[in-house]
Amino acid sequence: MLEKRFKLSENNTTVKTEIIAGLTTFMTMAYIIALNPNILTGYRAGGDELWNGIFLATCLSSAVAMFVMAFLANKPFCLAPGMGLNSFMAIVIGNLVAMTGMGYVESFQSMLCIILIEGVVFLILSLLNVREKIVEAIPLGIRLGISPAIGLMLLNIGFGSNVYIADSNFNQFFVMKDFFGALTAGYAKDTMTDAYPIMVLSAITMFVGLFVIVVLASKGVKSAVILGMFAASILYWICDFAVLGNNPFASLETASFVPAFGDMASTTLFKFNFAGLAQMGWFTAITLVITFCIIDMFDTIGTLVGTASRAGMVDREGNMPNMKEALLSDSVGTIVGSCTGTSTVTTFIESASGVEAGGRTGLTALTCGIAFAACIFLAPIAAIIPAAATSAALIYVGVLMMTGLKKVNFDDLSVCVPVTIMLIAMPISGSIGHGIGLAMISYTIIKVFTGKAKEVSALTYVISLLFLIKFFLAV
Repeated sequence: MLEKRFKLSENNTTVKTEIIAGLTTFMTMAYIIALNPNILTGYRAGGDELWNGIFLATCLSSAVAMFVMAFLANKPFCLAPGMGLNSFMAIVIGNLVAMTGMGYVESFQSMLCIILIEGVVFLILSLLNVREKIVEAIPLGIRLGISPAIGLMLLNIGFGSNVYIADSNFNQFFVMKDFFGALTAGYAKDTMTDAYPIMVLSAITMFVGLFVIVVLASKGVKSAVILGMFAASILYWICDFAVLGNNPFASLETASFVPAFGDMASTTLFKFNFAGLAQMGWFTAITLVITFCIIDMFDTIGTLVGTASRAGMVDREGNMPNMKEALLSDSVGTIVGSCTGTSTVTTFIESASGVEAGGRTGLTALTCGIAFAACIFLAPIAAIIPAAATSAALIYVGVLMMTGLKKVNFDDLSVCVPVTIMLIAMPISGSIGHGIGLAMISYTIIKVFTGKAKEVSALTYVISLLFLIKFFLAV
């Protein structure tokens, strides 16, 4: 049945490989399950009931989006509420509270209306093949540079933001900036105080996991990524207990495995506050819809194109089969997310870890989707996976995606300059869409002022103009 449904042989894969790939992706993106409600509630500033509602919405919308990806597009890409988009939504919610006098929950429910409208707009654009045309409007040279740019972004996440340790005063320290970036080990120890021992363990765990993955991969072990993460996790748990005297599983003792569906029903489930749109102003509401659309569209397109390119799923022109169906998945996920209570659902760059583990079909997405659905009941178990172990996978995959640079024609300045800007813009801005936008603007300007304006398509001009407006004029 699985062979017939997902065409496994045709895609040179097996059930075992796909399941391992799905679990690999799940482990690298499971952090979003707890982090998304933290961000959207201002770390519970919106109350425990809202937190519980967003938590369940995160699991449900992610699972539904991945099921659509699995059965409609048959692609190994996994989806969840996007980082960056959720932070932006949280900032807007905070501004609405200050500007309108609405409570946090009311402001959150007003933003759900924005997410719903965005999802419907995207669904229509996907059905009409407009989003697919936008993909084709991205010049081939830039499309080839998206994969390595995402690789740099993964490296930045793996080495940077993914592993941070908080001391007893809630000061945060990051493994690359504060540990490896310290002048001396003594200075790092004095600065981090009681967070230093965990930081040392996290740094060791990250590199041990990375080297285990590399060694296993060099021996042709397809499950190298997930085995490396497991090895790193076991090392972390043992050292945390035996050396530091902590119980790495302490959170399980007080964890609740009973889903708070009542809280979801009272705070987020179909709780659209359309009256709140009038309070924020229709101009602001329309601007927010457009902003969310631009960021989400190019984040999704960039992830799909970059990851598919790494997996060899694109043709000579850089186009991916079933792109329309893949884009529909995040549209459906966003609509479900708005109805259940979360921010925009988009394709995750962590999908690259599953692709690198051999995932080639929708069975990978289905496996990850089932894992997300199970987290409605088993989230505390997913939470004990050390961040350092997932960083090992992100770093490894990031390095592999960097190899795509050899396909970029750096002798052509109209390609070299936009791709180079994109390479640095993605990790610094934290947005795939913004990186692509800057590359598109650069490409268009260079072509126009070097007398090659006719080589730029009309849609490319439109996209470049939209990003100029978004960056410099949108309020």
